[in-house]
Amino acid sequence: MVDAIIDPAIEGFIADVVNIGSAYDLAGMERLYTADQTFLILSGEGEVTRFTREEVFSEFRSRRDAGEAPLSTEYRILHVERQGDDAVALLYRRMSPEAPPVMYELRLRHQSGTWAVRGETVTPWPGAAGGAFLPPRKMVA
Repeated sequence: MVDAIIDPAIEGFIADVVNIGSAYDLAGMERLYTADQTFLILSGEGEVTRFTREEVFSEFRSRRDAGEAPLSTEYRILHVERQGDDAVALLYRRMSPEAPPVMYELRLRHQSGTWAVRGETVTPWPGAAGGAFLPPRKMVA
């Protein structure tokens, strides 16, 4: 069954994912993602690149440790569909004015009384440059 109204718990959880991840808060991210979480990026040419949880966390740790500014928290929930303990959320997401907008698909699992991200897929927003979702790295003095 498709929920016509977004479950407030899912809506709040998505806000946490955006805000905590954008701040490179790795301790906070630990509690938001399942241990087997995967991350897929679809390029504008249709190629899929798969990253493990550890690889994504490493990139965020590297950006945090280099002193990079937090990512933008700009997002809009486009659709949420829940089936039992699983849900899929589609988001419009923009990480920075220097990065193109993308569509995020969050695959969620309800476990131990809370929601967790078990997978993310990032695809180019229609008409945007494909394949990039984070802003370019910047050298911090």
